[in-house]
Amino acid sequence: MIRNPILPGFNPDPSILRVGDDYYIATSTFEWFPGVQIYHSRDLVNWRLLTRPLTRPDQLDMRGDGDSCGVWAPCLTHDGTLFHLIYTDVKRYGRTTVGGASGASLRDFHNYLVTAESIDGPWSDPIYLNSSGFDPSLFHDEDGRKYLVNMLWDHRPGRNRFAGIVLQEYSPEQRRLVGERRNIFPGTPLGLTEAPHLYQRDGWYYLLTAEGGTGWNHAVTMARSRSIDGPYELHPDRYILSSRTRPDAPLQRAGHADLVHAQDGTPYLAYLCGRPLPNRGRCVMGRETALQPMRWGEDGWLYTLAGDGMPLAEAPAPALALASFDPAPIRADFDDATLPIDLQWLRSPFPERLFSLTERPGHLRLFGRETIGSSFEQSLVARRQQAFCYTARTMVDFDPQHFQQAAGLVCYYNATKFHYLHISHDEEAGRHVRVMSALPDSPQADAFTAPVPVPAGPVQLRVDVDYERLRFAWRMTEGEAWNWLPEQFDASILSDEASAPGLPNFTGAFVGIACQDMAGTARPADFDWFDYEERPYRAQPV
Repeated sequence: MIRNPILPGFNPDPSILRVGDDYYIATSTFEWFPGVQIYHSRDLVNWRLLTRPLTRPDQLDMRGDGDSCGVWAPCLTHDGTLFHLIYTDVKRYGRTTVGGASGASLRDFHNYLVTAESIDGPWSDPIYLNSSGFDPSLFHDEDGRKYLVNMLWDHRPGRNRFAGIVLQEYSPEQRRLVGERRNIFPGTPLGLTEAPHLYQRDGWYYLLTAEGGTGWNHAVTMARSRSIDGPYELHPDRYILSSRTRPDAPLQRAGHADLVHAQDGTPYLAYLCGRPLPNRGRCVMGRETALQPMRWGEDGWLYTLAGDGMPLAEAPAPALALASFDPAPIRADFDDATLPIDLQWLRSPFPERLFSLTERPGHLRLFGRETIGSSFEQSLVARRQQAFCYTARTMVDFDPQHFQQAAGLVCYYNATKFHYLHISHDEEAGRHVRVMSALPDSPQADAFTAPVPVPAGPVQLRVDVDYERLRFAWRMTEGEAWNWLPEQFDASILSDEASAPGLPNFTGAFVGIACQDMAGTARPADFDWFDYEERPYRAQPV
């Protein structure tokens, strides 16, 4: 069986592809570097993170990109010779002031194409395509021509911001878009039409879009036409997949889908979804990727197997030999010259300014940079939360000289949402641990616990998360009892839903390590190891 989500934790906007017997899914990474996650499977049941293709400054530089900006909605395709990866780098979104007035309607979306002969690269320098909107997708027509489709953004007052799906031909020889763009689909009254993908079958062009926004009203819309230019007629059910009318469904927010056919011709739909915390309605793991088989009806339209348009927590898998992968190790020892693939950092294409795995062998050295939450140069290395209950631990060697230097263990969503157990120093407490929280749903934007003095030497830090409950602890040596801080923190703030109005929130909760030096002297912190262990629920930490 396929058990959803197949890609747990922050893995939104899936683009699925089959090349021979290999399946690939590309997902959005937003402000996290390197850009785009590509997963691999041979059975549609077992998946592994294979590569992140956008690794170089000439491919992606997100310094200055706001929270939940950066890489949106990649599209991964293959034309028989080359892999093609389309992506958006969003430079501006959300509440910004221009001359004292709101500039929320003014947004910058830049769309690019990179190619590679092999899925694991090397990937080419980017080709700039356009900036007319986001969610670009490349379609390879049977006649050999290629077309880009993307949603069209309209900033003018009184207009529909989501102004339809535009189509324009792409010339591989000229390495640019050619001809005029054409608006081929205005969307339905549900609105917020985005995430277009084109397919060809039995003389029809099928257009798949997402509508209703990426929250609780999300839906997958299908239309078709005999001509690529349209006009496109709507599916008889209009929305082929959605949980918008079923608040009891285990998978919510279903939408933003892509279609692939298995070797036997069965269609499978990959789509994003969210799993709310029980009784809280917040999706701390953000938007995840699910997959289920579909069927082509006698009328030539696509339907779910039951015909009810519902996302499935479990679904039949294809009759393929199972191909499992070794589980990821709990501990990252930092003994290699490269980071474990599960770990990422924020925005910068120059990791050598943020961390080193060679300056102190066997350790990850983070250089103290800007404040936690900075949009430019922040030393924070973290991995996705992928289960409702987990424990994370680390050991850090850090000798701060004053209050502007800090390092420690962080549960992070973005600059306005985190809980940070850190070591620092001040005149009264000396070297100490305390928690700083950024609270999006509180009149007090940030909060601090009282400092707890700690002796000199490396310190072990720990966090236990059980659904919406979060606890921190510290100790000096292995085998010693943990010193639990008395406070219980709200883990549910690390979610899309906990936010001030008007701000983009499209990622998910991370847990990792960080270091700041707000005096600008780059004082380092050395982390010996980092553990991430998923586990069953328990009421109290041990």
